[in-house]
Amino acid sequence: MAEEKQQKSKPGLTTRMLGAVERVGNMLPDPAVLFIALLFIVWIMSWLLSYVEFDIFHPATGERIQVINQLSGASFVEFMSTMVTRFVTFGPIGVVLVAMLGIGVAEHTGFIDTSIRALLNVTAKWLLTPMVILVGIISHSAVDAGYVLVIPLGGVIFYAAGRHPLAGIAAAFAGVSGGFSANFVPSSLDPLLQGLTQEGARLLDPDIAVNTLNNYFFTTASSVLIVSLGWWLTDRVVEPRLQGVEIDGDAEDLPEMHDLKDNERKGLRWALISMVLGLVILFISVYPDDSAWRDPDGGIATNNAPIMKSIVSLIFFLFIIPGVIYGKVSGSMRGMKDMIEGMTKAMHSMAYYIVIMFFIAQFVIAFAVSNLGTLLAISGAELLKAMGLPTAIMIVGIVLLTAFVNIFVGSASGKWGLLAPIFVPMLMTLGISPDLTQAAYRVGDSSTNIITPLMPYFPLVVIYCQRYVKKTGIGTLAAMMLPYSVWFLVTWTIFLLIYYAIGLPLGFAASYTYP
Repeated sequence: MAEEKQQKSKPGLTTRMLGAVERVGNMLPDPAVLFIALLFIVWIMSWLLSYVEFDIFHPATGERIQVINQLSGASFVEFMSTMVTRFVTFGPIGVVLVAMLGIGVAEHTGFIDTSIRALLNVTAKWLLTPMVILVGIISHSAVDAGYVLVIPLGGVIFYAAGRHPLAGIAAAFAGVSGGFSANFVPSSLDPLLQGLTQEGARLLDPDIAVNTLNNYFFTTASSVLIVSLGWWLTDRVVEPRLQGVEIDGDAEDLPEMHDLKDNERKGLRWALISMVLGLVILFISVYPDDSAWRDPDGGIATNNAPIMKSIVSLIFFLFIIPGVIYGKVSGSMRGMKDMIEGMTKAMHSMAYYIVIMFFIAQFVIAFAVSNLGTLLAISGAELLKAMGLPTAIMIVGIVLLTAFVNIFVGSASGKWGLLAPIFVPMLMTLGISPDLTQAAYRVGDSSTNIITPLMPYFPLVVIYCQRYVKKTGIGTLAAMMLPYSVWFLVTWTIFLLIYYAIGLPLGFAASYTYP
């Protein structure tokens, strides 16, 4: 009897594995500290390797690659005198913050919250699963809105519909976090990744320009894949396994799904009218062949087209105008002070992002000017050439490596800030475009979010589950989300390979090959 009791109390394999992942992950430094360490490593390596003569030549210029000592007097003075400039001119900084100013207003006035609740309130019972996943995907535009609003609401609406609430939480979590890189609505993630991709590409080609929406068509198509696959997994795999799990949460403590109030409906109606009207005006202004939005040759999807250069500004206005109109009509916004408060609140939420991007900027630029990045990229490319691996295998390799690293380093900016300076120029020398490399990264970055306890919102989702099932733990949630993670990773990777094989466009001004 004692032995049986001991076996029952022994943690399961999943719990033990997750515990090991958590312990190893906790040993890693904060991403900002990691980049400080990497900066020192670049300095030391540049000093040591500056005395070595390499038989490696730049593929574009034909010049021999020579590592430049970043600890020399001239280099260190240059570093000190340009530290501020490096930061404020670093690609991802401005574009992300400008986009977040508009999103912050829409979130602060309640426009995003009300839009999500309205969409879920009018959904038929049999469409609840795909709608919850779809809303989770759309919520990426408001950064944290999915985690703090959509995931708990997923449990609420499933519970109200007589379905198991943990299945609703799982579906919402799969859409918000597992499908993080699948979206047909441009968000702050697009300029964030594009900026880091462009900085990495410029290690090899200083004049290259990467479009902000270079993966837009692929992420749009991926939305359909994630919604469909998540729908099947929730209804056929996850929810049937939950039928025997008793709901033992306190009834009075369970969250409720509230209907929209009259002022919210009125505000939402006028906000959506303004959004549609704005898109119509934009379309009319872009349509003429001589439109100022077009490039000199009449194109609208090239990097030289003003409309492509204005994507971040358009995202800003796409959210701020309906956000303000919703606030004024619904009464949630009393004056311009509330608009500024929404922007300020959004900037508060980006404080850590600004800190980490400061150190990423210093590392990436030091990595570039030392020529270590170029040396590593060309050397790695030569090794890959010697191995003779096809492009498809290299794409799968990027996806799997990213998925593995994502278990330990949850920050999308931190992870891509580390990987982009290495993989983007390396694969460029093999003829693979930065756009395709970024698309492969996005697949791997999303798929394992939902099974790692090191993801900042993972414990919060556990708490959401405990409202309904008190015994829910980290292992319980990870086991529930594991089917999504595995199926997303495998199916999404295959989808990318098929997408690539057919030659469908990845996004605006994007390509599969370089140059």
